[in-house]
Amino acid sequence: MRTRPTLTWEPTGNLLPASTDLTAVVEAVRGGGVVVLSGAGLSTESGIPDYRGEHGSLRRHTPMTYQEFIGAEQARRRYWARSQLGWRAMTRARPNAGHRAVTALAEAGLVTGVITQNVDGLQQSAGAPHVIELHGSLSRVTCLSCGRGSDRAELDQRLRAANPGFEAAAERYRAARVNPDGDVELPEEAVREFHVVACSACGHGVLKPDVVFFGENVPPERVAACRQLVEEAAALLVLGSSLTVMSGLRFVRQASQSGTPVMIVNQGPTRGDRWATERVDLPLGEALPALVEQVRP
Repeated sequence: MRTRPTLTWEPTGNLLPASTDLTAVVEAVRGGGVVVLSGAGLSTESGIPDYRGEHGSLRRHTPMTYQEFIGAEQARRRYWARSQLGWRAMTRARPNAGHRAVTALAEAGLVTGVITQNVDGLQQSAGAPHVIELHGSLSRVTCLSCGRGSDRAELDQRLRAANPGFEAAAERYRAARVNPDGDVELPEEAVREFHVVACSACGHGVLKPDVVFFGENVPPERVAACRQLVEEAAALLVLGSSLTVMSGLRFVRQASQSGTPVMIVNQGPTRGDRWATERVDLPLGEALPALVEQVRP
């Protein structure tokens, strides 16, 4: 029996004091062989809120869980109706200075790989090579029956055809903020008549975004690929993640146990602070461009 996924975390005990000095991070990155582990905080300056920051979406929004999605048709209807509006905002988002800085470090040969917990595709849009999408991507859809994968843009067209009046009726809600999981808040009356479509390949299968929902396991082969990256890393650089959920925290613990330096740049404490070598509390849009400038020869 699955337990309710961990959505929040409160700091306890004596945590590593935060600094605003990038010197230790600069030295670690300058040495090369760095693996980046990024979270929702890296995309906030692109207009996508994080989950747990000062203006995080968990203050107003409970994310869909895997159990809810597969267990109830109404839950799927609610998800896809909200996602139909949220998808528009996600496709309009553009990489910010933090994404571009990570790409610059990779192009300079200092960052050897990126493990992103984000599902927005912005780090790839910024041109970074060797990105592992730990939690998948909103740009893809998979059938839970036949396993066929398809493009989210294809589903977008099918949902628009099946719900010709929905977006006009929901126009008033377009200003609602998109959540990190790609949906927006809508009242029940706005989604009640929304029609969800089945898989076009098998004709009956339930379609699910190709993302890891809360309460769902990351595919083991993906975890293994991330562990290999961390095993070979000279340093692990955590960017914009509270590390609340174990899917990301495990790599911090792995690095620490093997003696690999763990550098965390995040606004606010993280669940991984006890394993950190250095923790810097700065906005990523400020810290990462400065980091790039300081490591350049």
